[in-house]
Amino acid sequence: MSQAAAGPEWFADEAFWSEVYPFEFPDPVLDAGVTQVDRALALAGVPARADVLDLGCGPGRHAVPLARRGFRVTAVDLSAFHLARARARAAAADVDVELVQADMRAFLRPAAFDLALSLFTSFGYFEDAADDRRVVDNVRRSLRPGGVLVMDVASKERMARVLHPTTSQRTADGALLVRRHEVVEDWGRVRNEWTVVRGDRARTFEFHLRIYSGQELRTLLESAAFTEVRLYGGLDGRPYDLEAERLVAVAR
Repeated sequence: MSQAAAGPEWFADEAFWSEVYPFEFPDPVLDAGVTQVDRALALAGVPARADVLDLGCGPGRHAVPLARRGFRVTAVDLSAFHLARARARAAAADVDVELVQADMRAFLRPAAFDLALSLFTSFGYFEDAADDRRVVDNVRRSLRPGGVLVMDVASKERMARVLHPTTSQRTADGALLVRRHEVVEDWGRVRNEWTVVRGDRARTFEFHLRIYSGQELRTLLESAAFTEVRLYGGLDGRPYDLEAERLVAVAR
């Protein structure tokens, strides 16, 4: 995969994913994947037993419920750490999920899927904005005629209202995660500094995320030849308004 000028890209660092995993994916978050899948399917309106692409699948919290409902699932992630956990979850659920280790900028299967999912802000990781366009181009080309993309990201409008410069989270075993956030590049991206403290050991990771307003995400998807884009304030289909909790795009 490509590298940024300063070295390997932040999301290629397996140490980051392994260190923050207990904070990102406690059991309640993993269990919530079932409801999130139900809601995404309701928004998409795809037929039963369709072919589904889970892009940026993480530990399989959406891929496994999809497979249990009878869908044929291809789950793509760059992280070997996350894919190992997805494999274990699929085995425990006794379902088949095709797991693919790949950079989403390079993954392409022309006309192979009826539905593509990009959930839990698994988008906007790249230094170059052109890479975001490359991803949505690849997704559109990987969908069959009439196929649907459901994308769920953090909303720029919501961040403007609720973003706190510093937050913290502690796990049951006493580990602490301190998150620091700063909006940069004229509200183009958020710089994040996450420090994980376990006992007398601390590790700090810095990374940037590109953030989109509703209109910006719509424009990006339409530029990739999606012909119908609808925005929602959550996977439950609520309006994209001042009460929106997320930015969800359903693109056909």
